Amino acid sequence: MHALQGVSLEIERDEVVGLIGPNGAGKTTLINLITGFDLPSSGRIVLGDEDLTRWRVRRRAHAGLARTFQHGHLFRALSVAENIQLGALGIGASRRQAKAVCAELLEALELGERAEAPAGSLPHGDEQKVSIARALASRPRYVLLDEPAAGLAESDIVAFANLVRRVRDEYRAGVLLVDHNMALIMDVCDRIHVLDQGRTLAAGTPPEIRRNIDVTAAYLGSSGLRDQEPPDG
Repeated sequence: MHALQGVSLEIERDEVVGLIGPNGAGKTTLINLITGFDLPSSGRIVLGDEDLTRWRVRRRAHAGLARTFQHGHLFRALSVAENIQLGALGIGASRRQAKAVCAELLEALELGERAEAPAGSLPHGDEQKVSIARALASRPRYVLLDEPAAGLAESDIVAFANLVRRVRDEYRAGVLLVDHNMALIMDVCDRIHVLDQGRTLAAGTPPEIRRNIDVTAAYLGSSGLRDQEPPDG
C-alpha cells in the first residue's frame, strides 16, 4: 500500500499553490516527503538543479525549504521572539543575526506587542502567525504551510490570506498551502493540485478546479466548489 503514487508537483517562487483533497489523500505525507521528514520509496525531490531526495531535514532547510505544522508545534514555554529566532539559528545564523531577523519579522507581522509573551499563551491566530514568522526567519525559497487556517475564526481569514500573499510577494518565497478552507484556497492560490487516495485527481487554476466535476464529487459532494465564495479583500 503506497500513501502516494505517481504524484508530480512543481512550484515556482512567484506563486501560491494549493494542495487539497479528502482526509487521508496524502497531503501531509507529500509535505513530509518534500521537507525530509519522510523518505520516498521511489521518485525524486528536486530544488533547482539539486536532487534532495536523500538529504536530511536540516540540509533541506539550509537549501531553502521551510514548513509549518498542522498544530503549530511552537515551543510553548519559550517567548514569541525566542521561537522566531530559532528559525534563523536553525540554519546557522549567529545570535546577533537571529535577533535582527526576529525584530524585522515581529514588526512586519505586527507581533511586536507579543514578543516576550510565552508562545503557549497566544490566541490561535497569533500562534499561526508566529509559526509562519519562524519559517520566514530561515530566509526560505519555499514555505510549506500545513493547514495553517485550521481553527481560525472566519473574521481572521481575510487577514491570513493577505499574510500568505505577503510571503509570496514581499519575501519572494513560493508557497505550498494545504488547507480545508476552500474559500481561502480559491482566493489566494495561483494554482491548485488535488489529491485523492494518493493520486493526482486534477491540477489547474482556481476557476478550472471549481468547474471540475471529478473534484466536486471526490472532495466536496454535490454542492461543490461553486457554492463557496472567496473572502473579501
